[in-house]
Amino acid sequence: MGIIDSIGNLVMKSRIEDLENTINNPHRTQEDVLRKLLDTAKDTRYGKKFGFGSLKNYEQFKREIPLNTYEDLFPYIESILKGQQNVLWPTPIKWFAKSSGTTGSNSKVIPVSTEGLEQCHYQGGRDMIALYINNYPDAKLFSGKNLSIGGSQENNFSNSNNGFYIANISAIVMKNLPFWAQFGRTPGLEVTMMNDWEEKIRKIAEITTQQNVTSLAGSPMWMLLLLQHIVQEQKISYIQEIWPQLEVFFHGSVSFAPYRPLFEALDKDNSLRYQEIFNATEGFFGLQDQINDPSLLLMLNYGIFYEFIPEKEFLLENPTVVPLSEVEKGINYSMVITTNSGLWRYKIGDTVKFTSTSPYRFLITGRTKHCINVFGEDLFVEHAEKALSIACRSTGAVLRDFTAAPFFYEQQKKGYHEWLIEFVTPPNNLREFTGILDKELGNLNDDYAAKRKQDIAIQAPVIREMPSGTFYQWLKRKNKLGGQHKIPRLSNSRELIEELIDFQKGLKTEA
Repeated sequence: MGIIDSIGNLVMKSRIEDLENTINNPHRTQEDVLRKLLDTAKDTRYGKKFGFGSLKNYEQFKREIPLNTYEDLFPYIESILKGQQNVLWPTPIKWFAKSSGTTGSNSKVIPVSTEGLEQCHYQGGRDMIALYINNYPDAKLFSGKNLSIGGSQENNFSNSNNGFYIANISAIVMKNLPFWAQFGRTPGLEVTMMNDWEEKIRKIAEITTQQNVTSLAGSPMWMLLLLQHIVQEQKISYIQEIWPQLEVFFHGSVSFAPYRPLFEALDKDNSLRYQEIFNATEGFFGLQDQINDPSLLLMLNYGIFYEFIPEKEFLLENPTVVPLSEVEKGINYSMVITTNSGLWRYKIGDTVKFTSTSPYRFLITGRTKHCINVFGEDLFVEHAEKALSIACRSTGAVLRDFTAAPFFYEQQKKGYHEWLIEFVTPPNNLREFTGILDKELGNLNDDYAAKRKQDIAIQAPVIREMPSGTFYQWLKRKNKLGGQHKIPRLSNSRELIEELIDFQKGLKTEA
């Protein structure tokens, strides 16, 4: 074992000891996190307004501080964007992470503090490696490079007057990595932050195929595009022909299920290992800590205090909210987070289901609102309905009902969104309608636009015009006629859309 491996393994061993202590004392850990957050921020504008200094326990915290959506916190965020500090968090906020939202604006901008980077995102990276090495003592990650694909700076901008910067979270994390972490990753920042994704993929391939890459990290979609490019350019069958010591892919941001068969097709002898992480714009929440269990270990000591809303109360104005100590297995919960970047009782929108409460492990089950996020596009119902409205208005079409789902990647083919639409009055030109829909989705959603640019990640949408009455007959067959029953608008799964297609074929046969 080389000296780099030895030092790295010693550091990772200390992280495992810290994790074990947290796992053994989950509720005390969360109480300590909450107490520290309140004490640190008691003199901020938000802290003074809600009397953080007088809050002694969780019940007081829950009673005195309201649940917040992005819209609720935006006036405070806007103040920071205008140059004010000590608003939500006491230390200077220099970075804002861009994230698609469900509001009328294209994106949300989430404050990112120094503590949020150091104690949350970077701690998550260290623990990711520590847990991997703990599971695989033969790991030799430190003998080579980690290939990471981060976000570009295309949509980033700086405000020289107020001194802040806006970027996606992966770009912020990579931009601020300490020198020792930069040394262990590839490619360099100049290439990682390139705007042109096609050129970026080519450049990354050109650089990294000359290096010893032992691990991969990033979104499955972007990593797959890179690997397929390398295999095609190098005229090889398996990625190990370029990187014989490659051993693991750390992945997150979207469901891995559609991508796994495509990774396995490029993987000689299925030797590549996979480890999932839950690193969102708002924080680093979970890590897969067991080899044969897809559940993620909830990270409790990253400066994030967790609360949860049961599924049946997601949409209530005053829902029941419970702390970690009161969650139960098998129930869908919406996550509420309080963070060391100044998000207070923030309803993040992600939903989880606990598979274990000793320790706390969970599965990501979706979002409180219907969306498509297989390709990292975060397409919400609001985006879909607005874009469809514009397309109808522009083409004279009248829409009755619709649903949409992703068509997953196939070998050497990119995915796309498939729309089932029932028109009252169809457009004169369906191709024109599709083009307008596609364009407006990009105007409304930056992430969708980035994935669609030059067909780099998602191909143009495909619309399947459904005969009049299809959705009604399907609801009738399902005993779901009535005002409370509606066709789900968007879904990450193709289960509904395939059922509707088969149902329509059956109606056609019966006719």
